[in-house]
Amino acid sequence: MEWWHAIILGIIEGITEFLPISSTGHLTITEKLLGYQLNDPSMTAFTAIIQTGAVIATVVYFWHDIVRVAGAWLAGMVNIRARKKPDYAYGWAIIIGSIPIAVVGLLFQDEIETILRSLWWVAGALIVWSGVMWWADKTAQQKRTESQATWRDTLAIGCAQCLALIPGVSRSGATMSAGLLRGFDRLTVTRLSFFLSIPALLAASMLQLVTKFHVIETGVGWGPTILGMMVSFLVGYAAVAWLLKFIAGHDYSVFIWYRLGLGVLLVGLLATGVIQSV
Repeated sequence: MEWWHAIILGIIEGITEFLPISSTGHLTITEKLLGYQLNDPSMTAFTAIIQTGAVIATVVYFWHDIVRVAGAWLAGMVNIRARKKPDYAYGWAIIIGSIPIAVVGLLFQDEIETILRSLWWVAGALIVWSGVMWWADKTAQQKRTESQATWRDTLAIGCAQCLALIPGVSRSGATMSAGLLRGFDRLTVTRLSFFLSIPALLAASMLQLVTKFHVIETGVGWGPTILGMMVSFLVGYAAVAWLLKFIAGHDYSVFIWYRLGLGVLLVGLLATGVIQSV
């Protein structure tokens, strides 16, 4: 891979990972436009591994929150009295909410890395999930806050996160929509989406790192992969800060219309043969 390709893909990953517009979908489209084979195992691994940069950006941004929740959870594991703290329950909620995508991701790993890499899946998911996001956004009551989140809530949101294994759905779009339907306000569901992304994306990246190490080495190359990861970290940090400020005063309309437009455009390009699906 050319170094400037890695930079472009790193920028796209950093911007889109936490916006509800599908980072994998955007990476898949861009990789195809740059001339890569989407079903190439090294490209699949590259797409998953550079997400690590964006995840680390999330960890850095929410470091104090993570330390607070992790500390309360660990304290509760050894001290019964400490289990009364809300952060202890919140820690368990995040852990439980992260389980579904790990199970589904492992069970359907082959399908995710082959069949679902088609741009037809990306186009369809961009359009269909836009309808779900619109429905969730318009019917949301937004009466609940982060302190009211339970393991049942995060389990439901975590199950919705599994749909993000389909490129084009968007992990943040799935979790935010599910959170809104559970009655949480937009800022709370955005923060929940960030917290649930950390174990899910890190696990996916580590799995690819371990199982596809030599595939990356002989394919895309580790130089471009590391470069893409570094760029996604820098851009991802800025994207996290911007999104939290934006969501505080806006709904998801701009993202929904963007998804629809991109999905329809992609269908047109595929249908006319301008670009191939894989």
